[in-house]
Amino acid sequence: MFEKYIVKDGDSLENISSKYNVNVDKLKEINNIDEDIREGLELLIPTNEDYYGLYTINKGDNLYQISKKYNINPILLAALNGLNESDYIYPNQEILIPKNGYSYYITTSGDTLDIVADKFNISKSDLIKNNNIYLLPGQILANKKNN
Repeated sequence: MFEKYIVKDGDSLENISSKYNVNVDKLKEINNIDEDIREGLELLIPTNEDYYGLYTINKGDNLYQISKKYNINPILLAALNGLNESDYIYPNQEILIPKNGYSYYITTSGDTLDIVADKFNISKSDLIKNNNIYLLPGQILANKKNN
């Protein structure tokens, strides 16, 4: 779903967005930035839009209300958007909403591919194929639910 990218010396939002085929404005929205980037900054890069939709923030919205509206765990909603649960969100800002039909898991320190595959009840190879991943704490993984 997302790849973490550490900004290197000489990087710009334009060359990063071109490299990952992501619109610059979308990259700014996902990472909640409006200024130039600096070396060492960690960016979230979307890798598969099939797993989420977009929601435009209205005046008075907060993450908790939105999570209730879409029946989403507020911790997951915040993590998916690179936010803390208590972060302020702005009218007209777009955030990612996990799509129905998928299960999600946020990795923690000590997780292995085997542990996460067991949580999704799938093979390790399917987990890797579905997410194009390597495990780090804080990653969000998705798996299509079998109905």
